[in-house]
Amino acid sequence: MRRYTVVVSSAAFFCFLCLCQGFIGGDEATAGDWSQFRGTNVDGVASTGDYPTEWSATENVRWSVALPQPGNGSPIVVDGNVFVCSVEDPKGLARSLLCFDADNGRQRWSRTVTLAEEMPTHKTNPYAGGTPASDGKRVVVWHATAGLHAYNMNGAPLWSRDLGEFRHMWGYGSSPIIVGDRVILNSGPGKQVFVAAFDIDSGETLWRHDEPVAGDGERNAEGKYMGTWSTPVPIQRDGRPLVVVAMHERILALDVQTGVVEWFFRVESDRGDLAYSSPIIQGDLCVFNAGFKGPTVAFEMKGQGDITGQQLWRTENNPQSIGTGIIRDGLVYRLGAGPNLIECLDLKSGTTQWQQRNKAAFWGSIALAGQTAYATDQSGNTIVFRLSPDQFVPIAQNPLDDSSNATPALAAGRIYLRTNQKLWCVE
Repeated sequence: MRRYTVVVSSAAFFCFLCLCQGFIGGDEATAGDWSQFRGTNVDGVASTGDYPTEWSATENVRWSVALPQPGNGSPIVVDGNVFVCSVEDPKGLARSLLCFDADNGRQRWSRTVTLAEEMPTHKTNPYAGGTPASDGKRVVVWHATAGLHAYNMNGAPLWSRDLGEFRHMWGYGSSPIIVGDRVILNSGPGKQVFVAAFDIDSGETLWRHDEPVAGDGERNAEGKYMGTWSTPVPIQRDGRPLVVVAMHERILALDVQTGVVEWFFRVESDRGDLAYSSPIIQGDLCVFNAGFKGPTVAFEMKGQGDITGQQLWRTENNPQSIGTGIIRDGLVYRLGAGPNLIECLDLKSGTTQWQQRNKAAFWGSIALAGQTAYATDQSGNTIVFRLSPDQFVPIAQNPLDDSSNATPALAAGRIYLRTNQKLWCVE
């Protein structure tokens, strides 16, 4: 078992001495928060607020702060706090959760856990690959081999779970989500791949679904690449909460209360078994873009057991899919990481409505406020465009002169952006 060393910053120690619970955060997340990866509902949509559309590194920036090391994890915003993952060293031996004041960018606290051994990863995926999640009382962070950890809003440690070693040549990248009273985590990629639910108060494992892994966790039985970095998406079915998660060979719907597999949809690809992005869902329809330019599939989420026969359409030779798109008004909007496209597809047929080529690739996901979409490319330029069925309708391009693989967080009229060197707040 690994032993974790928790390092508390001096600024954070002051927070422990503060007796006023309202100093850092209240007891509940508010409607304007962006409380987990791709927002409070994990759908990429901001709940309230009017958001800026134009900024640069010197214009309309409320604040920016330096981050210790690069990372692909995105920020979240809860009750006046901005949380983001980082590492303190290039080898990822010290992995941190940082908390900043949403108004002025002042660092409120940091919590760091350490590892004795460097884990493999790809140079494009630094060790801070996940996004934290919060319910307004607690914040949970997944550091892969360095464990799953929960803190209160003042940064006091609540619980930690050592879930074993997660070793993959490309590193990790999934994020925990909070559904009701439990934390849901997809633990892949690697030799052990499971989806599990943990009690949000104690960290106790409530259920665990182990997905079969053929091969060594990095390559399947045919010698092709495999792995899942996909973050689960919560849905409701007949009044019951489910989570839909893309594994390396199939998409699963799991009962949040019991962990029982409600249904599964097989995704076969001759390019390997790879799931980077999350399923995109509207009503009973699900669209999934397999990784490594694999197929895009659309299917109905009805029935139980094997529902692969409910496929509506499938297209091959798609752009590399790492970030997750959105569905609005019968249209699918998605981003490409080679070729570097913003695309609009018809939900029912998969027919391409329009494409817009971009100079840089997209690794982050789309964020949406009303009919205005935000997409940050790898050069740190956020393209703002209006949803449209007929053509690409640009609004603005907003460079920050720093690379980024993260997704914007939209909260209370402000946009929070993570680039490799800084955390930004634009207003």
